[in-house]
Amino acid sequence: MVMQKQAILGKPLAGWRLRLYTVIFEADTRAGRWFDQALIAVILASVAVVVADSVQSINHDFHFELMLLEWFFTLVFTVEYLARLACVRHPWRYALSFYGVIDLLALLPTYLALLVPEVGVLIDVRVLRLLRVFRVFKLTAYVSEYQAIGQALRASRRKILVFLAAVLMIVLVIGTLMYVVEGPTHGFTSIPTSVYWAITTMTTVGFGDITPKTDLGRLIASAMMLLGWGTLAVPTGIVTAEMTHIRRIPTTTRTCQECLTEGHPPDANFCRHCGARLPSYLQDT
Repeated sequence: MVMQKQAILGKPLAGWRLRLYTVIFEADTRAGRWFDQALIAVILASVAVVVADSVQSINHDFHFELMLLEWFFTLVFTVEYLARLACVRHPWRYALSFYGVIDLLALLPTYLALLVPEVGVLIDVRVLRLLRVFRVFKLTAYVSEYQAIGQALRASRRKILVFLAAVLMIVLVIGTLMYVVEGPTHGFTSIPTSVYWAITTMTTVGFGDITPKTDLGRLIASAMMLLGWGTLAVPTGIVTAEMTHIRRIPTTTRTCQECLTEGHPPDANFCRHCGARLPSYLQDT
């Protein structure tokens, strides 16, 4: 019975696991800040190695050295990933979280390249780990702004979906109309091709690979271009209107030991996501 309860609640954090957890997950502590700064420096260096390796002249002259550096970075990330799994209460919960998946993707390409060499180019996916930069240097203002944008997008998702549905109907109707007006002789060989033209015209991209030749077609194209200006402004206005109603609350990088949610207010005692009691520690300045 006790073992079942422990399996549900997860391993309690104490001793070296609690100290390691504080260093790895709490960027508001001095040790945690140093750890994140060092980690980001390693990430930048590893990405620079991958970029340099893609240059043929550099790869030809320093292939062995670049390969050694790549394996060094991979081993560092492997140790760090295992350390994260070892110090959290629920390893599987972290492994399946957003950052856990990103950490795993930073490791797999190097190991998979032993079997499939072409996979090695995917090593650049580790640049996504730079999302942790928001936890470094105590950039709580940026964390707060990120949360505000997320709340605004969630609040306006229905309006944006309705807007996108209207845009899709417009490009479908206009694309079909252009297929009838211009026809295959002027490059509008099918309705999907005409819809592609309508999308590029409405978004003001205008590749120029397909252009109307008739007067009526050019008139429709002109209307699509003018419509595109207003179309691009609509989603921006929707999100901006929602952001004006959001109340911003100061946040920190305090991390819940149960669900690993971070971004709690400095005076919070319980997790805003799962309700678990938050760990208490002295925040370094």
